[in-house]
Formats: sequence, C-alpha cells, structure tokens
Amino acid sequence: MSVTARAARHGRPEGLCQTPAVTAWEHRTRFDVSRAAAAATLLGLTGIAFRLWLILTGAPPTNSDEATMGLAALHISQGRDFPIFFYGQHYMGTIEAYLAAPLVAAFGPSPLMLRIPTLLLYAAFLVLAYRLSRRLFTPGFAVATVGLLAFGADRTVKNQLIAGGGYPEVSPAAVALFLLAAALGMRATRRRLPAFAAWGVVAGLLVWNHWLGLPYLAAATAVLIVGCARELWGRAGLVTLVGFGLGAAPLIGHNLVAPLAQSSPVVFFQLNGVTEDAPWPDRLVGGFVEGLPLGTGLCAPSRCEPWQLWWGPVFLVLALVAAGFYLRAASRAERAERVRHATALALVVAGVVSLISYARSPAAGHTPIESARYLSLVLVSVPAVIWPLWRAATRPGPAWRRVAAGAPVAALAATMAAATVLLAAEAPAYAERTRRQDGLVAALERLGVTHFYTEYWSCNRVAFATAERVRCAVLGDELQPGLDRYPPLRDAVAAAAAPAYVAPVPSPFDAAVARHLADAGTPVTVDEVPGYRIYRPATRVAPPQLG
Repeated sequence: MSVTARAARHGRPEGLCQTPAVTAWEHRTRFDVSRAAAAATLLGLTGIAFRLWLILTGAPPTNSDEATMGLAALHISQGRDFPIFFYGQHYMGTIEAYLAAPLVAAFGPSPLMLRIPTLLLYAAFLVLAYRLSRRLFTPGFAVATVGLLAFGADRTVKNQLIAGGGYPEVSPAAVALFLLAAALGMRATRRRLPAFAAWGVVAGLLVWNHWLGLPYLAAATAVLIVGCARELWGRAGLVTLVGFGLGAAPLIGHNLVAPLAQSSPVVFFQLNGVTEDAPWPDRLVGGFVEGLPLGTGLCAPSRCEPWQLWWGPVFLVLALVAAGFYLRAASRAERAERVRHATALALVVAGVVSLISYARSPAAGHTPIESARYLSLVLVSVPAVIWPLWRAATRPGPAWRRVAAGAPVAALAATMAAATVLLAAEAPAYAERTRRQDGLVAALERLGVTHFYTEYWSCNRVAFATAERVRCAVLGDELQPGLDRYPPLRDAVAAAAAPAYVAPVPSPFDAAVARHLADAGTPVTVDEVPGYRIYRPATRVAPPQLG
C-alpha cells in the first residue's frame, strides 16, 4: 500500500506523514541525512572560504558598476537618498545597496563592505540548493550539488560576489521559490499560509531586483499551480498576492507614477535594444558553445579554451533526456511524487528557456565573454539536468552503464575544478590590478585633485572609494559625453575651476586627452602612476563637446 493510500485510510491529509528523509528515492542513497548534512556543510564552508580568500586578496577587482551600487549604499547610509533602482536606469533593484548600507555606515566605503552581504547571499544559495536537491532527489546527490556549487570559476565568482546589480541575490531567490513551491505542493509543510506569503514576497523581490529571473519565476509559478491549484483560489492565493505586492512594492510604486518613457518595461527594452544586431551563427556559438560553459563555471578567466567547450552541446542533450525522464516519471507517480518530478522538470525548462533567450540577444554574438553573466541562473538548473545520470551511475546494474552515466558527471566536476584552479592562479594578477586602482585613488588625494574627467570604468570607483571627496564625470574614447549614472557628480565637475583628466594607459582615451590638451595650449602637469596618467591643466579645459 502506498504512503498516500495509508495516509488516506487513517484520515491524515495526503502527504503530511512524509518527511524529506524517507522518500523512495532517498532510501537508495548511501548517505543518511545527518551524514549528508555534515558533508555538505564541509564542502559549503570550503566554497565560502575560497571566496573569502579571493575577496581579501582583491579578486575579482572592483569596477564602476559595483561602485555605483556602492554610491547608493553610501547615500542610504547617510540618509541622503533611498534609490529603488540602480543609478542611471529605471529597472534593476538596489537590494545589495540596502544590505551593504549599515556596513558602509559603520566601517566606511570599500568593496569589502559591499561583498560581505554578497558572500552571505552565496552561503544562503548553498543552503537552499542543498535543501532543494535533498527534497527532489537524495541526500547523497544534495551533497554532490553543494560540491559542484563550491567550485568557483572566474565568471561564476564574479556573478556571486560583485555587487554590480542583481546577480548575487537572484540565484538564492530562484532556488527559494522552487523549494517553497515543492514543499507546498508535496504537503511537506504545515504552516501553509506563511509559506504562501513567503513565496509571494520572494517572487516580488525577484521581479524588483532583476528580470533575468523571470523564466525561473514562471516555472516556479507553474509548480505552485500544479501542486496547490485549489488552495490558490482561496486565502492562500490572496496571501500570495499580498506578499508579491510587498516584495515588488518599489517597482510597482515607481511604475504607477512614472511617465511612460521612464517606466521599467520601456527602459528595459530600450537598454536591451541599443546593441547592433549580431548574425545568427555568432549568437548560436556565443550562446550555446561559449556562453554556457562560461556562465556555469567551466572556463578560465576571460576565455574559454577549446577543451572547455564540450559542456554546451552536452548540456542540451542532457536537458532533453532529463525532461523526458521527469515527464515519464510524473505520468506514473502519485500526487506528492508527481509534484517532485514536476519541480525538477520545471527547473530544466527554465534553464533551457534562459539559454534560448540569451542566444536570441545580440550580446551573445558580440560580447560572449562578458555577457555570459546573463546565464548565471542556469547553474540553478544543472542538478536537475544531471540527476538522471547520477541515478543511473549509482544504481545497481551493468558496469558499462554505470561508467557511461557517470562519465559526463565526472567530466563536469573535473572541468569545474580545473576552472577553479585557473582562477586561483589568476588571483595575484587580479590583486595587482586592485593595487593599481588603490594607487590611483591615493595619488589623486595626495595631489589634491577633487574633480576630474575620465572613462566609465574609473569614474564611480574613485568617487565611492573617497566617499565623494573626489568627483568625476564620464567621457567616451573621443571625449564625447559618456554615461554618468549619478548626474550630481557630472554637475560638480562642470562647475569646477580646473578639473583634471585621468586616463588608463595605454588606451585610446589617453591619446585623445593628450591631443585635446595639446591643442588647447594650456600648461599641463602630467603625473604618472602605475596604470594611469593624471593630467592637471593650469586652467579649465573643457572637453571638446562640452566647451
């Protein structure tokens, strides 16, 4: 007699007698729950320690996107401003800024103060991923999941640690949605209304935070409907909607009063439509061949070697196999098991939809190395994609079948481990870049420079590091007006008596600055610091298009 039938016979609600430790799948594991939790904790602490070491050594180096979030945290800590969006655009929330603001207030502005919250978000991601894998699969596989997520390739560590807007928090939020939806659908929680409310709040926060997570939100919503359709017509649905409204309140409030041109959907599509179109072959290669290994942690810093590209096509094949496996299993299962399989299937579908969406964008063809950050969430789907292989490799059967099933999983782990080693080897170079950035800040303060023009990737970084004692305005490579995400900084430079120019060397920007100042005929003092050149004209020399 099934668990469900026994529960019904004794008058208990369906599935309430079940716990994650006694399901059919989990009986097959070699790990019991307590041993699995201990092993997962050890692996998780290893991943956290590796990332903490990177942060303390200045890797990965900070940039002006992260510093823009830092400026928001600084303004919040000072009570000057309470932004709801990343400065310079009307979408992508500022959760990272609000998390970092108390630390910035207590210890001053620095990348470390921004990355302590993101490191904690990564820790939450590990805990949630372990619990989701344990609920959907087995304790032993949940340990393997944490082991894979403990590895840290260059692109994945940047996604997890750099507070550049949305990426560190979207992964734990997506996992939380699936975990709550599965628990509710499987009747594994008695506190149902608080769980529905929590699901709604997390969904709202995700929508405010970053629309990168929409495929995962849609898939988790489908799981919730499959498992709890009747309840959602009553109080549970109302509580879920109220929770969503609370989580998304900043986004909703803005769009209710903003002009159409400043509404989040319009701004989002404008920002994603400014890039020149890319040929389809470039998109396919950048999305499926290069982007997937980069986004899921198989590649070295800033490049993918040919031997690391195997994962793209293999992932697609495994996703199709996994989808068929879960569909077949769901068709034969009773209610709680059907929800379990549906959740795993939804994870696979969300990953594939995210990948297709990315491959359709011009960014996949033009800048696959940097734009692979848009695939950061696919890592959430990897356990569901490889579970059928793990199951086949760990069940009794012919040795050839077990080896054939285990080989791709072993190759995935080995490639991710190699990428982690390559990142560790790159850490000293990253640390040197961080020292150069710190050296520039120190030189500007020593020289008494308080206002200057520079390119995008240097501007807000200096402003944040100095708590805006030094202010800057952004110019393009030909000294045209650039992207000033926080206009008051630009306005302060425009009003300065004799702003300096700061240029990374070598760079087209540096050559353009040198030509412009030479043409102006004004005496200029030039100071060199490692990686940069500081030009200090005796009188004001405005950029050519601003003069």
